[in-house]
Amino acid sequence: MAEVTIRDLKKFYGGVQVVHGLDLDIADGEFVVLVGPSGCGKSTLLRMIAGLEEVSSGDVRIGERRVNNLPPSERDIAMVFQNYALYPHKTVGANMGFALKMRGMDKAAIAEKVTRAAEILGLTPYLDRYPRALSGGQRQRVAMGRAIVRDPQVFLFDEPLSNLDAKLRVQMRTEIRELHLRLKTTTVYVTHDQIEAMTMADKIVVMQGGRIEQVGAPLDLYDRPANTFVAGFIGSPSMNLAPGVVRGGVVELDGGARLPLPAGLEVAEGREVTYGVRPEHLTIGAEGISGTVAVVEPTGSETHVVLRAAGREVVAMFRDRVPFRPGDALTFAPEADKVHLFDRSTGVRLG
Repeated sequence: MAEVTIRDLKKFYGGVQVVHGLDLDIADGEFVVLVGPSGCGKSTLLRMIAGLEEVSSGDVRIGERRVNNLPPSERDIAMVFQNYALYPHKTVGANMGFALKMRGMDKAAIAEKVTRAAEILGLTPYLDRYPRALSGGQRQRVAMGRAIVRDPQVFLFDEPLSNLDAKLRVQMRTEIRELHLRLKTTTVYVTHDQIEAMTMADKIVVMQGGRIEQVGAPLDLYDRPANTFVAGFIGSPSMNLAPGVVRGGVVELDGGARLPLPAGLEVAEGREVTYGVRPEHLTIGAEGISGTVAVVEPTGSETHVVLRAAGREVVAMFRDRVPFRPGDALTFAPEADKVHLFDRSTGVRLG
């Protein structure tokens, strides 16, 4: 195992810069998830760590080695791709052991490593089958097994679950997390799904436009987002965000609602802010954001209620089953100790 260190990393395609001077420290044995919208640079960063993309400038270190100019085969990494990349004419066992065969390892040692990996991943009954006879989840396990047998210093995962159905994604992310807890190998995992990031990561790196917006533990990002981008990206349903102005010790939203400042936070009179509150921190009250129910979405364990208020939509989430219907008039009141406030011009968190 080894730590991964990124310093002032940049990537250009011709005259277009897509990665802007990234600095990142990934500790030995840590499970780090790179998350962000499509085109944010997360897969490009992963591929530069892997050696599949050339580094324009800056440093990539794995352990004590600067690996910028090393080919992927010499970086002691193993990568699991979105499309599995299995050889269709080889059995499961042959797919898992192929990289070791190319290294010249003897058959007995290969068989031992493949058997161990198959036991870890529940693939022992399938070693003599071909990929076409496997389900999507089983094929992904084979791809993971091919990585495990190499015993790398770093695992790299590039959106490995995006081709699976919703139920299988939940199962596989649990299996990947359990695998990491067992092997304790440094892992860098790319996804656009923030639920995957929240449930799997020791540390999340939120990216946008080739830059890092925030790095931290999942609940730290959820409870204290550094800016409005992170606030809106982390969490499902996402945080409600609305522009307002601080007047008389409260925030006046553009639609006229007067809402409390975050508990213990002092903000200058007249400051333009963005007011943030998560759906689960809205309750039914006499004062707050008033409007008309547009949509009611029961999910079984909770109910999402979309309120149309002053030209914008506000989402509240209730654990109990509520009797609201479209067209009902409601007022949502935020819990003052759960409110977030951001500078409107910069988007940076206040307090």
